[in-house]
Amino acid sequence: MESGPEVFAGAAFALFGAALLLWTGVCLRTGAPVAEGTGRVVGPVTALLFGAVFLGAGCWMLTLL
Repeated sequence: MESGPEVFAGAAFALFGAALLLWTGVCLRTGAPVAEGTGRVVGPVTALLFGAVFLGAGCWMLTLL
């Protein structure tokens, strides 16, 4: 019963990380800005970093079940 919140948190983190990586990739491919008001390098690098961190954290939480 205690694994319910852990599954939800792991799935939420993993989905958010995967969506952030996908969105960043689409923005880079089309040439659209990743984040308004940031440089052309800082925005994508930060988004890719946080996307990988969230995806890794979600997968790590799901492996602890």
